[in-house]
Amino acid sequence: MSIVKVALDLPLPRLFDYLIDTGSATESSLVGRLVLVPFGKGEKTGLVLAVTQTSDQPTEKLKPVSNILDNIPALPGDWLVLCEFCSRYYQHPLGEVIHFALPPLLRRGKLPRPVKNKMRPEAAAVAKPQLLPEQQAAVDAVLAASGFETFLLHGITGSGKTEVYLQAIEALLRTGRQTLMLVPEIALTPQLEERVRSRFPDAHVVSAHSGVADASRTRAFLDAMTGRADIVLGTRLAVFMPMPRLGMIVVDEEHDSSFKQQEGLRYSARDMAIFRAKQLNVPILLGSATPSLETYHHARTNRYQLLELSRRAVAESLPTVRTVDTRREKLQDGMSQALLDALQLRMERKEQSLIFLNRRGYAPVLACPSCGWISHCRRCAANLVLHLADQRLRCHHCGLEAAIPRACPDCGNLDIHPFGRGTQRLEQSLVERFPDARILRVDRDSADSPKKWRALLDSIHAGEVDMLVGTQMLAKGHDFPKLTLVGVVGADAALFASDFRAPERLFSQLMQVGGRSGRASLPGEVLIQTEYPDHPLYRALADHDYARFAAAQLNEREQAGFPPFAHQAMLRADASDMAQSLSFLAQINHLAGESAGITIYDPVPMRLSRLANRERAQLLVESTNRPALQIFLAALSDKIYSLKTPRELRWHIDVDPLEF
Repeated sequence: MSIVKVALDLPLPRLFDYLIDTGSATESSLVGRLVLVPFGKGEKTGLVLAVTQTSDQPTEKLKPVSNILDNIPALPGDWLVLCEFCSRYYQHPLGEVIHFALPPLLRRGKLPRPVKNKMRPEAAAVAKPQLLPEQQAAVDAVLAASGFETFLLHGITGSGKTEVYLQAIEALLRTGRQTLMLVPEIALTPQLEERVRSRFPDAHVVSAHSGVADASRTRAFLDAMTGRADIVLGTRLAVFMPMPRLGMIVVDEEHDSSFKQQEGLRYSARDMAIFRAKQLNVPILLGSATPSLETYHHARTNRYQLLELSRRAVAESLPTVRTVDTRREKLQDGMSQALLDALQLRMERKEQSLIFLNRRGYAPVLACPSCGWISHCRRCAANLVLHLADQRLRCHHCGLEAAIPRACPDCGNLDIHPFGRGTQRLEQSLVERFPDARILRVDRDSADSPKKWRALLDSIHAGEVDMLVGTQMLAKGHDFPKLTLVGVVGADAALFASDFRAPERLFSQLMQVGGRSGRASLPGEVLIQTEYPDHPLYRALADHDYARFAAAQLNEREQAGFPPFAHQAMLRADASDMAQSLSFLAQINHLAGESAGITIYDPVPMRLSRLANRERAQLLVESTNRPALQIFLAALSDKIYSLKTPRELRWHIDVDPLEF
């Protein structure tokens, strides 16, 4: 009998020992195998990580493995190393990391039913366009890489970054190599998949994201692991797809915060992809019109190789960007006369317009002018948003819903009003002002399923829409040839947010959404309504000068000691009352003590201090030395696990946090 060390889906940083009769199997062949083991009063599926002859526990107390799941292939060694790195770097129990990285059916020790291979109609590959010199240089550089190298493809909106990806993939397919391509949003995956399939009709393409059915996602995982899949497209979870002949990784829109998971296993898929490329000695291509400042800094300091696309691939020029000074103008339903005139002009030309407002719902809050009552969420430190179309008040944080009151709940005043403006209210205003216009709202409410989202996109491409009202769902990755005007409403609030990343996010958002206009033969225009027309951020946008904006932001961050000039981790706690959360973090602060090169800040309530009836606090840990921070966090994590914490208190460590 031997002893196997098994990773189980439990919030504990340890492996569990079980007895096993290896029989005819070699010890090495058991590593990476899924097994069924007794645990408590039931059984759990686990993964064998090592085979040994000794245990910290008395042998007579060890239970035998119930079953080796021989019908499921063993997970490859490089995949196990990837999970171990993820666990170590993000300070998360290895068993939970492995459980998360496995597709749903394998987590339960099951295989999907085989499906008959549907005969796809023969289709000729779509002809590839002629590359511009900068595009060709980028493709050549990536293909010339002899092993691991990180490339930043910094291309203006509409410069043909996707075409660079596709032509590099084509070259890899000819050599029998696989490609992993990550995109930030599920909404972008179907259209990209369609484009890739039509371009490479003979390649086996699989998708991996949370919108894929469990069985299909598991089949895609197995196809990737056995080498059958040539191209894997997916969102952040696709970074865990095992691929034995991987030749390149692509991360499109690498700056997007969607690549960082904000709950459970808080990992960055972009950073994991870079580790994986280094692990397997293959090139990785990060693409963006507005790179994250960390990535751009690495490119400017020659840690990454910078590839630039400065010309649009189809359109002759970038859209004209103008600010509309709203300080001395009375807005009409939130819109300036200049914006209304521009919308009317596009109607007459039979062109499309997009009005961008990154706030869904009808209004951010319902309020009583008499007594000051506002529609607070009783579970969160936030307001209930008015959704007039559904006749509901809804919390966008915890999902709590309530009926719209007919009168003020506090004073009985019948004259309660919506304050502020969301996409629903803006849509209603446009319907009233432009009765002949075909107006379509695109946000998380109108596109709450892949089917609805595809139907909305089909309507836009078919020319069945004159005006779009949308949130950031429309800000990236879309080509609408008839769209020539983008109007931006309500952007100023982000200029003075307390989060030091807010200006970076705003610049990226506005440059991306502005880039939707004028992408074909028609010239584009972007109008930004603002009370701060001379703000450096808006001036840089008007000049399409990302480099100037990035240089200024990096200078500010260096002076303040913010990333990328420092490395951070956030220890967070939540409980039923704030005193308990703060007390726990204060205890950890005392327990951590002083450590050279490590700065620990006092615990404070989070900005959204209450979420779903949980009071939340945080403690920031910072260092200019990443390895030193990792060593400190590992030791601190061990100390926290050794504590007896109240059962109802929850805590986690967020390494490289994006939210404060």
